[in-house]
Amino acid sequence: MPTTQTIVTTTTDPEPPSAGIRLGEHLRSVRTRITSWVIVLTGLALAVVGIAIYLVESQRLDERTSDSITQEMTEFDQLRDQGIDPDTGRDFSTAQRLMEVALERNAPERHEVLLAVLPDGSALLGNEEGALAGVDRSQMLAAIDAEMPEGGFSQLDTDAGTLVFAVKPVRDGDNEGAYVVAFFRDRVQADVNRTVATYAVVATVALLLVAAGAWLTAGRLLRPIRDLRDTAREISDTDLSRRITVTGADDLSDLARTFNAMLDRLQTSFALQRRFLDDAGHELRTPITIVRGHLEVADRSSTEDIAATHDLVLDEVDRMSRLVDDLIVLAKAGQPDFVRPTDVDVAALTDHVLQKVAALGDRQWTLDQRADVVTRVDPQRITQALVQLAKNAVQHTHDGDLVAIGSTAADGQVSWWVRDTGPGVARPDAERIFDRFQRGHQARGHDGSGLGLSIVKAITEAHGGDVLLDSEPGKGATFTITVPLSEEPA
Repeated sequence: MPTTQTIVTTTTDPEPPSAGIRLGEHLRSVRTRITSWVIVLTGLALAVVGIAIYLVESQRLDERTSDSITQEMTEFDQLRDQGIDPDTGRDFSTAQRLMEVALERNAPERHEVLLAVLPDGSALLGNEEGALAGVDRSQMLAAIDAEMPEGGFSQLDTDAGTLVFAVKPVRDGDNEGAYVVAFFRDRVQADVNRTVATYAVVATVALLLVAAGAWLTAGRLLRPIRDLRDTAREISDTDLSRRITVTGADDLSDLARTFNAMLDRLQTSFALQRRFLDDAGHELRTPITIVRGHLEVADRSSTEDIAATHDLVLDEVDRMSRLVDDLIVLAKAGQPDFVRPTDVDVAALTDHVLQKVAALGDRQWTLDQRADVVTRVDPQRITQALVQLAKNAVQHTHDGDLVAIGSTAADGQVSWWVRDTGPGVARPDAERIFDRFQRGHQARGHDGSGLGLSIVKAITEAHGGDVLLDSEPGKGATFTITVPLSEEPA
């Protein structure tokens, strides 16, 4: 397991509170604006619907009134054309009798008045008493008399409201009367007004409910932005662990997920950067100190001392160069393009690695077996890892010792291994040799930075796999790289 390292950094000042307050006020104003626009648009829609209802109902009122009057007049004409008095079975004896029967047969509707003006100037009312309350009868009879010669529609403004009426002249010899159908339009209109008033109350309540719903919904939808704001204010260069809790599936939730992904990348990048700086500072300090110390004490007048110092400095510079190269590889291990997978013939790659490592030392290089499959890996990185394992095997064996390389594919995985007949790895060392700058006891005295196996582990994990060690002291060691098998072509 990787060792835990203490990172000491300088904490920057957090964002001034005033900026957060301004942002909070801005978010609240966004919520208010959203709610206000919802109220305005909903109110306008409800108002347009209310006006439409009023106009349509008013028009229907006029049409219904006109139809009712027309129907009453049609029924009166039918009765007159039949001309049979239901009481005598004979023709109506007088116009007055005709209008009396018409009034008896027809039941007036609500707000409707049926009236017969007799030839003698008197009037018969087909409604209950009080139907013409608030109406000046003399004024009404005068208005009817004005329409009597030809008949037709007219209206009269009274204290009880506007009276719309139709006059049907009825003649009896030289005598003339009229059958009158009238409606109190204002009373009928009052029914429409009550309907619209009821709608206005319901619409107002609905608007309040919509406003409350819009306020709550806007708050819920803007919650990811508020969480983003709070998270951004709490993030510092020493703590990038804060994340936004995401539960929805809308655009703002996607924004929160994107922000979390960005924080993941930043945290990984910062961690790699800090680890690289810590590792570089820790490991480069020693060779730099050695070089500086020898240069300070070197005797410039002594040729032998200058030559010895020159060789030592070059050796330390070479070691620093190798160390920097290894650190750069580890630093890149966390980047998305660290590995570039392509279709690779595992058998051919195994042969290629064996040919390459044969030049590392005079060993008995052996091929155990090859996996005859094609998988998607980065051939350069896999080769780099296997060469590093072979190099370690050479360092821990002697001339003529066995070092074997092989590969196999089984259970959806591809494995490469390097085994040797060296002294093996002690159990305590096996748990830590893959950590950075950690070396087993058997490796003491060998030239190396302690990063080789860390690089092997980083390459393997970048492929989604793992590196395993099977070793017993005195019986050699086998390092196995295992990665998922992907047989799909690129």
